[in-house]
Amino acid sequence: MKKIEAIIRPEKLTETIKGLKQIGVTGFTVSQVVGRGKQKDTQGVYRGKNYKVTLHPKVKLEIILSDYMVERTIQTIVIAAQTGEEGDGKIFVYPILEAYNIRTGTLDYDIDDLANQQEGRS
Repeated sequence: MKKIEAIIRPEKLTETIKGLKQIGVTGFTVSQVVGRGKQKDTQGVYRGKNYKVTLHPKVKLEIILSDYMVERTIQTIVIAAQTGEEGDGKIFVYPILEAYNIRTGTLDYDIDDLANQQEGRS
């Protein structure tokens, strides 16, 4: 299993989720985050005063899935979230060693329903 963390523009979230659902990825966590990368600072105005925006609003998607789905999922996120401008985001991939079901307290071998669906198709 792998964990994919994707930091994307908030306006690309709906399109990204639609793409993930089309390839069968339905389980994920979404968090609103702010961050800093190569994206340029912007100016804002609040109550008539200018201020510099150095941390930009982003959305973080966290997805746990089977190894065989990683490349397809990454491709889907890139296609859906890409604008070609600085600040499009990043994708990180981590190994998952174990997962536990809180309800039962047991090791969860079926965390990825995609693996079960794939077995059913064979």
